[in-house]
Amino acid sequence: METILLNTEGHVATITINRPKALNALSTQVLTELNEALDEVNANKDVYCVIITGAGDKSFVAGADIAEMKDKSVEEAAAYGKFGNEVFRKIETFRCPVIAAINGFALGGGCELAMSCDIRLAADTAVFGQPEVGLGITPGFGGTQRLARLVGAGIAKEMIFGARNIKADRAYAINLVNAVYPLEELMGAAMKMANGIAKNAPIAVAYSKQAINKGLQTDIDGGIEIEVEEFSNCFATEDQTYGMTCFLEKVKDKAFSNK
Repeated sequence: METILLNTEGHVATITINRPKALNALSTQVLTELNEALDEVNANKDVYCVIITGAGDKSFVAGADIAEMKDKSVEEAAAYGKFGNEVFRKIETFRCPVIAAINGFALGGGCELAMSCDIRLAADTAVFGQPEVGLGITPGFGGTQRLARLVGAGIAKEMIFGARNIKADRAYAINLVNAVYPLEELMGAAMKMANGIAKNAPIAVAYSKQAINKGLQTDIDGGIEIEVEEFSNCFATEDQTYGMTCFLEKVKDKAFSNK
C-alpha cells in the first residue's frame, strides 16, 4: 500500500493515512487501500482494537480529493459516494472498537471518517467541519447522517449549512469528540485507551459494540431484546467462564483467549 501505513503492536493495530503533503486527503486510492488495510486487520484475530490517524502533525484527513472529484459525472459521483460510505460503514460495523486519533484538520471526508469510528480523541490543534456546501455539494460520506446523530440536528445543520469549522474545544463541548489532548500526548492517550480495551474479553466487547449500534436504530424495547441476545451469547464462550472464574478466585492479571 502506498498511502496507508499499518502497524500492529500487541493486540492493537494502527492504521495511518499517509499523504501528508496532501494533508492526507481521501483519494480513491486512499479509500481503496484503507479498505484493504481493514480487511487485513480483520483477518488477524489477535487484533482487539484499532486506531486510525493521519501522518504528520497538521492533518488527520483534510477532506476528499477535490481535484479528483471536480469533473465527475452524476453517475461517477454516485459510485464514489457509495464506495466511500461502504468503507466507512465497514469501520462503523468493524468487529472490534475503532478509535480515531485526530491529529489536525478533520474536514469533510475527514470529519466523516472520524465519525464512523467508535471513539474520537482529538489533539488540541484539531479542527472539524463539513465545508461541502461552500463547494456546491452536500456531504457525501455520511456527514448529514452521523453528525446529526452525534451532536443533534440543530448543531449539525448550523455546521453544515454554514460550512463552519470548529476547534477541538467546541467539538468536545458538543460531544463530537470524547476527549482533547495536547498534540504530543494524543497517540499515547489513544494507545493507552486501546490497550485498556484490549485487556477485556474481546468477544464481549464486540457483542457490546453490536448491541449499542443495533439498539440505536430501534426503540428501547427492541434494544433490550438485542442486549439480552448478545448477553446470553456470551455464555457460549470460554472467556465468560474464564472471566467469572478469575473474579471469584480474585485473579487480577487475566489473559482472555478470544474463544
